Amino acid sequence: MLTAAAQERAPSARRPAAWLALAAAVLAAPAVLPPFYVYLGALVLVMGLLAASLNLVLGYGGLYQFHHGVFYGVGAYALALTITRLGWPAWVGILVAPLAAAAAGWAIGVFCVRLTRLYFGMLQISLGSLLWAVALRWYPVTGGDNGIHGIPLPAPLHTLSGAYVFIAVTTGLAFGALWCIVRSPFGATLQAIRDNPQRCQVVGIDVRAHQLLAIVLAAGFAGLAGALYVVLERSVFPTMLFWVLSLEIFVMCLLGGWFTFSGPLVGAALIVVLRAFAGRHTEYWTLILGTILILLIFFMPEGIMGFVGERLRLRASGGAAARRGVAGPDAVGGPARDVTADAGGAAGSGTGRGAPAPAADDAGGAEGARG
Repeated sequence: MLTAAAQERAPSARRPAAWLALAAAVLAAPAVLPPFYVYLGALVLVMGLLAASLNLVLGYGGLYQFHHGVFYGVGAYALALTITRLGWPAWVGILVAPLAAAAAGWAIGVFCVRLTRLYFGMLQISLGSLLWAVALRWYPVTGGDNGIHGIPLPAPLHTLSGAYVFIAVTTGLAFGALWCIVRSPFGATLQAIRDNPQRCQVVGIDVRAHQLLAIVLAAGFAGLAGALYVVLERSVFPTMLFWVLSLEIFVMCLLGGWFTFSGPLVGAALIVVLRAFAGRHTEYWTLILGTILILLIFFMPEGIMGFVGERLRLRASGGAAARRGVAGPDAVGGPARDVTADAGGAAGSGTGRGAPAPAADDAGGAEGARG
């Protein structure tokens, strides 16, 4: 018979096997699904990586990066231009795309980290709009509003199945890298800066340097997502740098849960699938999306994965207490929990902005930062 401690460790022991099974199922999709669903799956992975890159600075860094989509467009154009204008191999272009986006992130971030909150976001929208205007008007290089189409790719990426497998493997590695970043000391420091930048400055942390590095990393991952979109669509156009796309990415994080690691991927999947199926029947699919968003704000302000994570945490803590034979305070007629004191303690160590608690399992770093 397993002891109580062994029973608590059992879910963690099963986790690698579950991830391996999920990876095998994702890679096997082209063999069992029709091409439309394979394309939809690839698009979900690309948009999920883009939303997750935004979440690195939004959910974990507390920076209102309203024009994150500009780095997505920079990465896509970097790949398209290296192939069509410079004649470089596509594999080199795929490596250049995140580097170019990271460089753009550094150039914009240097100015933006000097400001805070809405001023940070407004300045980034202004600087990002400049890049959008360049892509829209520089016809000899970018093709203007026509964009660049029919981008040649190497043989392994010619078919939809080949492109899907490449996108799945690349996004898997990228998600693994993001996971390592948010669980690293840098990620913990970033969350501490999000919760209390003044206190971090007092203890000697270079707040601006950490925020700038977060922006550069997030821009690099967004640029990689842009390159993967080119692999899937073989085209690039200026709307990829327009602020409306950035707003859509923001909504993906809100829907899925911007304080969780997997929330952006869930939000991206919801929007991509909703657009694909509801858009077939009505052009007002955004009305449906708006209704869902309003309901989530009222009933799940922490997003889908935040809500699920909180329920799982409560269930796990209740099960652990039952296995230990420990009764709650209500069962023994003990004093009720002092919610006011808890809220006061959270405000003292947190942001004071009423942020919801992160999901227990998938945002463990955030929990640690909030104490």
